[in-house]
Amino acid sequence: MTSSYGLAGRAAVVTGATRGIGLAVARQLADAGALVCVTARDAADVRRTAAELGGIGLAGDVADPEHVRALVELALREFGRIDVLVNNAATNQPYGLLMDVDPDAWRDAFTVNVEAALRLVQGVWHGWMREHGGAVVNVCTEGAGHVGPRVGAYGTSKAALLHLTQQLAGELAPGVRVNSVSPGLVRTEMARFVWEPGEEEVAAGLPLGRIGEPEDIARAVVWLASDAAEWITGADLLVDGGTRVRAAYSAQAYAVHDRLRSAAPPRP
Repeated sequence: MTSSYGLAGRAAVVTGATRGIGLAVARQLADAGALVCVTARDAADVRRTAAELGGIGLAGDVADPEHVRALVELALREFGRIDVLVNNAATNQPYGLLMDVDPDAWRDAFTVNVEAALRLVQGVWHGWMREHGGAVVNVCTEGAGHVGPRVGAYGTSKAALLHLTQQLAGELAPGVRVNSVSPGLVRTEMARFVWEPGEEEVAAGLPLGRIGEPEDIARAVVWLASDAAEWITGADLLVDGGTRVRAAYSAQAYAVHDRLRSAAPPRP
């Protein structure tokens, strides 16, 4: 990271920060000079990550309003400010057809993926950002823009988070910028069931030829949180290796296009 990112000395809270995308985000924020407060459910992982980053941490579940309150209070007490919030914690459960989904499991998905993000934004807004400004980045998903097999609860909740991002961007401007990053398939434990059975085949189907790494998403998140993106709010940055355009990229699609073009009558 360069000094132009303007994050040196600023304070950031990152949820789901001990592995995968969250850990990569926390590391890159720290590398950019930010003070970092991390949270996740496993206490040992939180202690390890906080020590690695020279920051602070608090173990707990973001679905618990008391944990959210305590997390914001800790960051304000130790850092005296909260300039950046990254809502990364998420669940991809329940997995299955919506006609069979358990209502309690459905509500749990929205509690973690949507309500917790709102509660955290409320906490940092009232605690610091209302008076001093700041930046919020929500981690959504490329899948929020289309349907997928057996991931209806996840996709629907992330679509709600995408709308929440835009709604908050309108309500909290001009002092607080609120944006989102929508990853495609990334090499994380949460997505292992998708990429591990046939990684080479999956990668070959993407225009950029590989599945994503957590660092790919982290760079986008940190950029949106930084002064380099100071005139951007309410935006969703798609970081998917070309997933959205792969239909047009495929060799079969090009072959069909070439066949149709050769069969077309000449222009007059």
